[in-house]
Amino acid sequence: HNQKMNGVPYLNRLLTSVTLIYTNAMARIGAEQEVENLSGLSTSPEKDIFVVRDNGTTCLMAEFAARLMVPYDVSATNYVDLITEEAEIPLARGAEVRGKCGTTESELQISWLDKVYTLKLYFVKEGHNTTKRQEAVWKMNKIQFVYDSSERTYFKDAVNPGKHTANSHHLSALLTPAGKSYECQAQQTISLITSDHQRTVILLLSEVRIQPFDISADFIFSEEHKCPVDEREQLEETLPLILGLILGLMIVITICIYHIHHKLTANQVQLPRDRSQYKHMG
Repeated sequence: HNQKMNGVPYLNRLLTSVTLIYTNAMARIGAEQEVENLSGLSTSPEKDIFVVRDNGTTCLMAEFAARLMVPYDVSATNYVDLITEEAEIPLARGAEVRGKCGTTESELQISWLDKVYTLKLYFVKEGHNTTKRQEAVWKMNKIQFVYDSSERTYFKDAVNPGKHTANSHHLSALLTPAGKSYECQAQQTISLITSDHQRTVILLLSEVRIQPFDISADFIFSEEHKCPVDEREQLEETLPLILGLILGLMIVITICIYHIHHKLTANQVQLPRDRSQYKHMG
């Protein structure tokens, strides 16, 4: 009887400790997953803005325009054959957002139309071997898209509608040096394969500016790392200007040389070509 009575206070203390640990853990998780959808501040109607904050400090920022091209089957006019149609699903402006930040792993989860559609983006920071040394980089290493083809806004008369999941495979996108943000205005295409390996879903990203790690100032991106397409387009835009400046400079130099030469030759004594006139000189 004494052993039972001694066990009750111990059990109470144990339950109190477990409750405190659970409460602290829930409070910490709540602080880590504070997410804001700032798409209303975007100057582009198609571009969304998402911010994840850890204990009041920005730890992930993402701006991009996204569309998903999803193939699905509909019945042919003979009601026997099947025809493949394609649903074009834009990322809705009022999407629900969740996110997590970590030292080496971060993620962003976006859901819309009552969670019928969910897009999950995963990021990782790791060492990257170069010719000189190992450098820290981050990249987007996984994308998952969950959708329901029974939803009628984008899927019209789908045959055998239901929930589907499409995943990226061996993804290594947006490779960026650590401490920098990734920027790419050009459209990028990423393929996702459905879990039954029957369909390929295409994710179209444009107007991208993302930084999932090492944000030094609140709500402010670090120095940008431009994608190769943007760098090439920028070069194509500036190259004619550079060539025009070089050509103009060459014309100015040529004109200057001509004037200098003309002035020098004008000041020289002109010798007569007729040798008979030499006796009259002097």
